[in-house]
Amino acid sequence: MRRWVLAGGIAVLVGSALVLVVTGNTDVRYTADSDSIQPMWARWIPAVVGILLIRVLPWRLDRAPGGSADRRQAWILLGCAAAFAVLLKVLGLGLFEVLKALLLLAVPLAVFRWWGGKPTADWPTSVRWAPVLPVATFLGLSYVGPLAVPVPAKPDLTAIELVLTVVGVFFINSVLEEYFYRRWLQTRWEQLLGPWPAILLSSIAWAVWHIALQGRGELGIDLASVLVNQGVQGLFLGYLWSRYRLMWPLITVHGAINAVGLMLSLV
Repeated sequence: MRRWVLAGGIAVLVGSALVLVVTGNTDVRYTADSDSIQPMWARWIPAVVGILLIRVLPWRLDRAPGGSADRRQAWILLGCAAAFAVLLKVLGLGLFEVLKALLLLAVPLAVFRWWGGKPTADWPTSVRWAPVLPVATFLGLSYVGPLAVPVPAKPDLTAIELVLTVVGVFFINSVLEEYFYRRWLQTRWEQLLGPWPAILLSSIAWAVWHIALQGRGELGIDLASVLVNQGVQGLFLGYLWSRYRLMWPLITVHGAINAVGLMLSLV
């Protein structure tokens, strides 16, 4: 199964890129806050450079998650991810917070309480700040220089509304999603399949729900677009988690992806 998931995940991402090239849709929306677009390859370079830095730097954990593998938890969490993507697309964004709270938080916590056996991974103190360079490089390439995302239009929000929006998005999206897709989902599949099949699986699962936010009505093109955008970014986030077992790099990167464009629009 490990080889099939690895090969299938690679095929999905490569196939999505080919679909966009063939159909002439290589410019993708990079955020739900704007209709601005960016070439898909510009979304890849920060992620690829970040992955290479993680790979070559000597300060990493390089340790598999401890504990016994639990197929029930792994499949239930994957089912929650699939249900979230499908129901959000079918029912619409009006139920976004409800579906996310139910499927990405309440159900997983109930499963963990019922079956227990959470995967564990201890890390030496020396690696706690090791991800600084990959994270800083990813953010620098994404928001400074020729690869920087276009600055969206200034939002029509009061100062209080802006603060509440940024804080709400940070916790509802950045924190919750990284706990669910990386710490919970990816870790359990790593116990079953190994690092890269699990990283691919969690990245694709994380990417597909964004169709409801960033889609333009053509399901095939929308699916390919989120896979070459969030799917590739998910590889970087997943590799950060697999190598270091630290949450702060994931939350920092995800929070910046959601908030930096908004902050730049105010400058």
